[in-house]
Amino acid sequence: MKIVILGGSGLIGKALQKSFSNEHQVHCFNREAFQSVEHLASLVEGSDLVIQLSGSTISKRWSNKIVKEMWQSRVNTNQMLSEVVQSLSTKPRVICASGISFYAESSCNEPKTEEDPKGEGYLTNLNIAIEDAAKSISDDVIILRFGVVLSRQGGALQKLYWPYYFGVGGPIMSGNQCFSWIHIKDVVKAIHFLIDSPESKGVYNVTSPEPVPQKIFGKALAKALKRPFLIPVWEWQLKTLLGKGSEVLTLSASVVPKRLLDDGFVFDYPSVDSAMKELIG
Repeated sequence: MKIVILGGSGLIGKALQKSFSNEHQVHCFNREAFQSVEHLASLVEGSDLVIQLSGSTISKRWSNKIVKEMWQSRVNTNQMLSEVVQSLSTKPRVICASGISFYAESSCNEPKTEEDPKGEGYLTNLNIAIEDAAKSISDDVIILRFGVVLSRQGGALQKLYWPYYFGVGGPIMSGNQCFSWIHIKDVVKAIHFLIDSPESKGVYNVTSPEPVPQKIFGKALAKALKRPFLIPVWEWQLKTLLGKGSEVLTLSASVVPKRLLDDGFVFDYPSVDSAMKELIG
């Protein structure tokens, strides 16, 4: 296949490119792919599969500029991709990224599935807009609601690694808020699984089947590093650093991948301990 990955320089894009490169013709592009409809069309035309992963990071202080960038880099890009795909005589299959912030907050004992309704708040509204734009691309578009992706190459684990390594890891606030995560290798495996299933379409949660309280996740990381788990991070500290962007770390998100499991997908790293053993050990 000819595969185009938009947002290909990110954590997931790089992992996918590596996994596809032996069997398929892969082209990765950053956000400059969206400089115009004509330019994007020239990149996408003739492709069999387009994977849309574009989006600026949300784990930072939310200034007006950052909020605008968060929207433009996700919603506007999907809208442009929709316009391009509609103009093509031969339309590629399309996969678009979304997030589990679509759902309302929940405890680990009451996880959300793809059948649950939307929540409230800015991140929810952002994900709704992302998905509405994605659905306009085609009737069989695949929308992936990602949890926190764990990899030593970047993302949340890379940011946490050194504080924990130097023994200053600890719970965020009470540590009871639920943490929905997934190993990067299971992300790649899940996307291959969906691509290999011609009937796959609609929304899929891409998370481990075992969400855990943040303090359990932190203890597993500390244990893998053979370090203590002692020093808490309080909400006021996060708000000082990140402002409204602290929501990313303080909200409780319990989500499970019901559709993937129902379709027979098997996780290589279903538990946080198995993930940490592979990532750290």
